[in-house]
Amino acid sequence: QVQLVESGGGLVQAGGSLSLSCAASGIIFSINAMGWYRQAPGKQRELVAQITHDGSTSYAESVKGRFTISRDSAKNTLQMNSLKAEDTAVYYCNIIIHGSLNYWGKGTLVTVSS
Repeated sequence: QVQLVESGGGLVQAGGSLSLSCAASGIIFSINAMGWYRQAPGKQRELVAQITHDGSTSYAESVKGRFTISRDSAKNTLQMNSLKAEDTAVYYCNIIIHGSLNYWGKGTLVTVSS
């Protein structure tokens, strides 16, 4: 079993910054990718950022240039700058291990006030 513990959500004013962290624990032999998804009220969950085992990163177009994902072993950090009201959502940490096993965190709320 794999557990993901997220931290760092909260309330911030537009233009501000927040950092989200996610730590994975459990029986993990290989990490294929770690990332963050978000789901705003009434919308589908969407990929925000992902970092693969070799350090390659990908971002949603809406956050490029503002968000940065990094990883250190089984922990990853999403640095979010220049936050906008439309970034308000529940952010979920995701990990893909052993080729195809997907695990999710419980989610952390990010609220950006305009």
